[in-house]
Amino acid sequence: MPRLWIWLLLLFAAILVPGVVTAKPAPSRIVAVGDLHGDYDAWEAIAAAAGLVDAKGRWTGGNTTLVQLGDVPDRGPDSLKIFHQLMKLQREATKSGGKVVAMVGNHEAMNMTGDLRYVHPGEFRAFTDRQSETRRDRIYEANRAAIEAAYKAKDPKLTAEAIRSDWMKANPVGMLEHQLAWGPVGEIGKWVVGNPAVVKIGDSLFVHGGISAAYTQYSPEQINRRVADALKAREETPTSIINDPSGPLWYRGLVSREPGDEATVAPVAANGQQLSMDQEIALVLEAFHVKRIVVAHTPSTSGIVSGAQGALWRIDTGISRAYNGKLTYLEIIGDKVTAHEVPRPAAKPWG
Repeated sequence: MPRLWIWLLLLFAAILVPGVVTAKPAPSRIVAVGDLHGDYDAWEAIAAAAGLVDAKGRWTGGNTTLVQLGDVPDRGPDSLKIFHQLMKLQREATKSGGKVVAMVGNHEAMNMTGDLRYVHPGEFRAFTDRQSETRRDRIYEANRAAIEAAYKAKDPKLTAEAIRSDWMKANPVGMLEHQLAWGPVGEIGKWVVGNPAVVKIGDSLFVHGGISAAYTQYSPEQINRRVADALKAREETPTSIINDPSGPLWYRGLVSREPGDEATVAPVAANGQQLSMDQEIALVLEAFHVKRIVVAHTPSTSGIVSGAQGALWRIDTGISRAYNGKLTYLEIIGDKVTAHEVPRPAAKPWG
């Protein structure tokens, strides 16, 4: 009987202390890649140089964990190609013990909420099919009266022909299909909703923008749940976690402090004093029990930057040809963190 009680106590201890049964060792190798912004050729060069894919784009990374920190779309024309390959690599990597983690950036959230300011024209064309032009024409005709009324409310002198021309320019072929794909149940939107905004792997915390002091009270799981809910609802309010300047998709305060920039506002401690960047980084490290934070979002076109004595790594290096920065990836093996630079491939015409 005493032995039975011992086993029961051990069982209860395992239940009450989840870390005993759920703790997982860190992967032997992590490769982290920053903002890609529609540049498939640059992404392909990085993935090959990091030993993640072969010449046919198939996973060769073994048990490596790849973390792509978001901002795949906008500014360049080929984000759909990148998304499709990341989806494929997610399936392939698991077969050899590897993993592909695709994260949510602010540009993923923008596309899901209809903020298309930075969409490259080639992005819309990538979503077209044989019926796209006919489909767009039918939509216009079905809503012509309302469209003309809206345009004439701004300028009564506009002719029907001018209104149609302006509307067609504002709604290029492929835009409808693009927005359907980016909807909460669309091919891209549904996948993005299922991706994390914050990931803790071993001693490293990955986040697109940054973790402000205001969000240290939440666990990664809580943050990711809130982001997923906001994306599903396509929230546009400034206070939503996906739009909050202090939220994980937008915050730059771990990187810089700029007067007037809400995304870099210094937080105030309990004693009323403003926290310095180093103090805030230390707060985040302690809150999430990690040794380092890896962020993207804020470009450093000269290459990967390490700060706070190796506690902060900035890996958005303007990879996309839209920025013409450095092609880079960060490699983490145990406590060794190495920044790698990759030659930029010969430029091909962008669609």
